[in-house]
Amino acid sequence: MAEFDILIRNGKIVDGTGRAAFYGSVGVRDGMIVDVGSDVSGTADQTIDADGQLVTPGFVDIHTHYDGQVTWDDTLEPSFSHGTTTIVAGNCGVGFAPVRPGGQRELIELMEGVEDIPGPALWEGIQWDWESFPEYLDALDRQRWTMDVAMLAAHGPLRAYVMGDRGAKNEPATAEDISKMARLVSEAVEAGAVGFSTSRFYGHRAIDGTPVPGTTAGEAELLAIGGALGRAAAVLQLIPGGAVGSPGQVPSTEKSITFELEWMGRLSKAENLPITYLISEHAADPEAWREALRLTDLANGQGARLFPQTGSRPVGMLTGLQLRHLFQRRPTYLKIADLPLEARVAELRRPEVKQAILAEADSPPASASAMDRLYQTFGRMLDGLIFPLGEPVDYEPSPESAVSAQAKRLGVSAEERFYDLMLEQGGRAVFFAPILNYIHGSFDTLYDLLRHPSSIVSLGDGGAHCGLICDSSAATHLLTHWARDRTRGPRLGLEYVVRKQTAETAALYGFTDRGVIAPGKRADLNVIDFDRLAIGAPYAVRDLPAGGQRILQDARGYSATVVRGIVTRRDDKDTGQRPGRLLRKSRSPSPMAAE
Repeated sequence: MAEFDILIRNGKIVDGTGRAAFYGSVGVRDGMIVDVGSDVSGTADQTIDADGQLVTPGFVDIHTHYDGQVTWDDTLEPSFSHGTTTIVAGNCGVGFAPVRPGGQRELIELMEGVEDIPGPALWEGIQWDWESFPEYLDALDRQRWTMDVAMLAAHGPLRAYVMGDRGAKNEPATAEDISKMARLVSEAVEAGAVGFSTSRFYGHRAIDGTPVPGTTAGEAELLAIGGALGRAAAVLQLIPGGAVGSPGQVPSTEKSITFELEWMGRLSKAENLPITYLISEHAADPEAWREALRLTDLANGQGARLFPQTGSRPVGMLTGLQLRHLFQRRPTYLKIADLPLEARVAELRRPEVKQAILAEADSPPASASAMDRLYQTFGRMLDGLIFPLGEPVDYEPSPESAVSAQAKRLGVSAEERFYDLMLEQGGRAVFFAPILNYIHGSFDTLYDLLRHPSSIVSLGDGGAHCGLICDSSAATHLLTHWARDRTRGPRLGLEYVVRKQTAETAALYGFTDRGVIAPGKRADLNVIDFDRLAIGAPYAVRDLPAGGQRILQDARGYSATVVRGIVTRRDDKDTGQRPGRLLRKSRSPSPMAAE
């Protein structure tokens, strides 16, 4: 018998710990790393020559929304193309369990409104062979994927299950409601949920405009759920921004930050509970993130365990003729909207069609969802920073390349310039409209957020915002932009950015068997041709159930991705292997508990 199932030879090993890269080989047997170093040798069933390439742990993406997709799709694109070997789904307070018979519609409309996943795709794709959260995990346990999948229980479905319409309408929970919710959270974690998620952001709404159940949950409800999580050594994930109090009580930004971080710090300290929350730079208060970090440092210095989640690039919208765009509700455009792309472009090039569309006002939005409401602001955004994304893609372009800047130089309106640019590349041109983390037209804020000692890199949102973004490629972007290509400011070290999306993300959720290249760890690995590594332009496909559309974005340069000691991708191609399993929570506490 060969000594190794796989021997990765002569690579530059970036082991996930943050220590300096070194050259050597990695031996894999029975799904585990059994030898690492410069003197590893022996026979192998499969040898991968990594000469001149990086060898890293597989990436652990803790912020996805594959809750429905995992029930019908074994590939899990767009994450699969970007070196991801473990994902956490169930974020932001939305999910599909528990659910009472007949309650599926509300959960689908909630997911569709908040996460922009087509409702018909969810209706056709999900089989709904569960009611409780443990039964949902049992259903997932029968699936096989390209990567491991871990799940959070979510506040939205929990509240709807326990409180019915009262929960969906964000009415105050009774003592009996709270007790039952805490018991069901304990049951979910006992069955294998790695934590619990909630959203307190008023912009997260179902397609009928209703905020996510739990948005205005009172302190007693939050503390009871947090206590159940703390006793089980689980994690609380949340989107801050709502009030702790009655529905409709929306405090100022400053008060909201103080309010949220105060109870989060108390709860985390009392229960030794890791709490991870979204942090970003936004136009309403561009300095609010600094106050959030200050309060986080203060709380953590007093024994709390708060971990702000930050992206590696701006949060924003992709737009173009194949996606949502500025003219999609203009009456003249609606007459040709269903034409094939080539025919649509031909019509749009006609001067009389262009003149009519530019002169018209929008028809009413299709729904009250966050995504449709967001596009009502598109015209105002066009006067700011909206960029042709290009290829290779550039998420940190200079303000001079913005559509508005081009329009000014040409002496035309920003709308007209966008109209003309949208028809380039046969109507396939894609544009990026940053909303968060690009207020000053650079990545300087992101640089500070990524360097903060408590920050966790996340917000890939895989499986969500199907017509809006494709940020799962951020795993690759961390390497290409931050460690190699950035010219408009300082870079981050290669060892640092690898650690940010391997050892650190794994440790937050207690995944102690992965995230580091060392003997005894899981053989979840990437072999990367770093010089060639690149992200392609986003593109639209209609491959969801019921013909639903989503955005994909490929990468090139992944020579191999290995999950559980099995090669799932080779030279940027799917091998057809599906070693990924449901990852149920371990009863051992997170190794970050002592930090």
